[in-house]
Amino acid sequence: MRLGVNIDHVATLRQARYREEKKTWGGMVEPDPVALAEMAIKGGADGITLHLREDRRHIQDEDLLRMKRNISRPINLEMACTEEMLEIALRVQPNSVCLVPEGREEVTTEGGLDIVEREKQVVPVLKTLLQNQIIVSLFIDPDEVQIRKAHQLKCPFIELNTGRFSHAFEEGGMDTEWRRLLNSVFLGNKLGLRINAGHGINYNNISEIVKIPHLHELNIGHSIVSRAMWVGMTDAVARIKMLCRNDEKSLIF
Repeated sequence: MRLGVNIDHVATLRQARYREEKKTWGGMVEPDPVALAEMAIKGGADGITLHLREDRRHIQDEDLLRMKRNISRPINLEMACTEEMLEIALRVQPNSVCLVPEGREEVTTEGGLDIVEREKQVVPVLKTLLQNQIIVSLFIDPDEVQIRKAHQLKCPFIELNTGRFSHAFEEGGMDTEWRRLLNSVFLGNKLGLRINAGHGINYNNISEIVKIPHLHELNIGHSIVSRAMWVGMTDAVARIKMLCRNDEKSLIF
């Protein structure tokens, strides 16, 4: 199973100190998301994910440009369905784009994109990206209606929101949410969709996620960046990469 490492929270830490800095960074302001992405690749990351938000709360335009120039693995850009973000994606040409909802008050993306309710906003962006040979996924909740709509829209990938499962893993009711994910993956696979998953996956609950067949890639960020504070980015990625392989030996840290 492929591992995409989300480095947004590296930029979150940088912005806490250097919020007013712009294009003069050049990698000199720490922590540098590009440098940490390179370390993640050494640890086994198959790709790097970053979310360029409308309010630029963490990742900045220059981060995306430098990532494109310097990173040797595919870059996955998470973005809202806006004209501004579409223009940036077409100019930078990331390897893939994941269309996500975006709320100014949320700390991180909390729910899936409602592609039924927002079809009019999603379809033009989706079609334009696909016409420009950019792979597109839709970040949606594990819901039959949403999955069937993604298939109807001819989007090649979906990324299932594992947020509810992650909360249930800690608070109870995990079996229900795990079964919801399993059924959603089976449905998506039957419809011919390729399926990624992400949000709230960590070193503990990943053991349940990797039991689900047909998953193509997991996108994990906060947990990796948090663990990197103790063991370094390369080791943090290497450990969770082993867990993606469902290697029982890797359960012993």
